[in-house]
Amino acid sequence: MYSTIDLSVRRSARMGIRMKIVFMGTPDYAVGALEALIQAGHEITAVVTQPDKAKGRSGVLQYPPVKECALAHGIVVFQPERIKRPEAVAKLRTYEADVFIVAAFGQILSREILDMSACGCLNIHASLLPRYRGASPIQHVIIDGEERTGITIMQMDTGIDTGDILYRKEIPIDRKDTCQTLYEKLTTLGGQAIVEALELLRQGALTPEKQRDEDSCYAPLITKEMGRIDFARDAFSIERLVRGMNPWPSAYTSYQGKQLKIWDAMALEDMPAREEDTPALEPGTITTVARQDFLVSTGQGLLKVLEVQLEGKKRMSAHDFLLGVRLAAGEKLG
Repeated sequence: MYSTIDLSVRRSARMGIRMKIVFMGTPDYAVGALEALIQAGHEITAVVTQPDKAKGRSGVLQYPPVKECALAHGIVVFQPERIKRPEAVAKLRTYEADVFIVAAFGQILSREILDMSACGCLNIHASLLPRYRGASPIQHVIIDGEERTGITIMQMDTGIDTGDILYRKEIPIDRKDTCQTLYEKLTTLGGQAIVEALELLRQGALTPEKQRDEDSCYAPLITKEMGRIDFARDAFSIERLVRGMNPWPSAYTSYQGKQLKIWDAMALEDMPAREEDTPALEPGTITTVARQDFLVSTGQGLLKVLEVQLEGKKRMSAHDFLLGVRLAAGEKLG
């Protein structure tokens, strides 16, 4: 087995600006990088993506976003059920490639595939490794209250996001960023980062950095259950959960036996003053109903609810919701 970056530097130093790339990715996040590589003049010899999936009750097959992009540019598309099967590996060998670029492909690559091209496989990961290894880094950085995130270009190995760090780009996380808005920012940033990293690779100017496992944390796959709001937590934690779970699976609670999704909310640090003989409000209790919003007590602070969706209804502002629902102080959510 070669020493990946040492050989990559020697080989890439003889290359022109244009590199031959097999691109592996599936969702919108990967499209930004694919488009950036095409615009930079690199030759995409093949795009590897997940199989088409049936959508809705009609069962009509829907192309992955990366496939749509590839076909629009006349690029060959390969959609293996299992990338590690011998026939899939054999097919990959037929595509010329100086490097494989991977962005949210959705399947685990074998050692055989990782070693297939001269420069190995480079992954476009949506966090600042070694922090937030795993499937859902974008949601978790918001939920955990991180102030910065970014893109890491990593030399892939057989571990989960454990390979050498080659290049990083950082951005701040805005106070109102949701998973959707941060996803869009990182989609663009990922395209910028991989193009810049490939230019440095071509120049022989990339220095691999081993990850420190002791500095790592894991971002497990988001599940629907993770969106359930526990009002015993503090208001700022709940606000971050609301932002991190937007658009999927959304943060939710219940009201009068129906699911109530909370799409937008703001944490207020101070609780209203109360008399010594007045019992503390149970978390989840509605304290105030105004025209534009309503307040809910939490384990610490108040949560101002700004946008909701009651089961069976469309998503709407708290103002519109309150026009149709007689919400009253003292009622309880959850």
